[in-house]
Amino acid sequence: MRISIIIPVLNEAQAIAGCLDRLQPYRAQGHEVIVVDGGSRDGTAETARPLADRVLVSPAGRARQMNHGAHAAQGDVLLFLHADTQLPDAACDVILSALQKTTRWGRFDVRLSGSAPGFRLIESMMNLRSRMTRIATGDQAMFVTKDLFHAVGGFDDIPLMEDIALSRRLKKMAPAVCLRQRVVTSSRRWEENGILKTVLLMWRLRLSYWLGADPARLVSQYYR
Repeated sequence: MRISIIIPVLNEAQAIAGCLDRLQPYRAQGHEVIVVDGGSRDGTAETARPLADRVLVSPAGRARQMNHGAHAAQGDVLLFLHADTQLPDAACDVILSALQKTTRWGRFDVRLSGSAPGFRLIESMMNLRSRMTRIATGDQAMFVTKDLFHAVGGFDDIPLMEDIALSRRLKKMAPAVCLRQRVVTSSRRWEENGILKTVLLMWRLRLSYWLGADPARLVSQYYR
């Protein structure tokens, strides 16, 4: 089986080269790397082109970009990866082994890149919540068989919470596998805005979404 690693980007010139460098061993194994640019103005696409199998351009919006990449993907499995997230060693082998043994979709545990003790608590709570609810977030490098992804209609075209919406539909079709191996994702947002403030913001946004709030209204609060 072949995995298509799909990376949505927007003005990620500083991070994309390092991200793609780490994925070259997977390309050598026959897996596919697709970068989907949402209209970057900093040369992201040009930097990515020599290091990816394909660099696509789509309207901005993470859900739109990931759907665009998924429709172009040639792999049997889709792995959605943020540019500031690093996969664990042998990630593709781990994914394929899990899918052959258990189910059709899943995610990794997450570790935040920062060294502050508070990050260890945050990541532990994130992983526990995900394991209990079987809801995955984009920071956890979601993966799904291409057939199942298209069967549930892909990501909703919404500006926020697209990962949660997709998880809801996927878990109705098949149980999620929650891998213990950890991806490392950037803690930059917490460091810049404050750990407690960011945690409270995320809790409030998720609660609002669960209660039916429109993601188009929530996104302005997320990026404020």
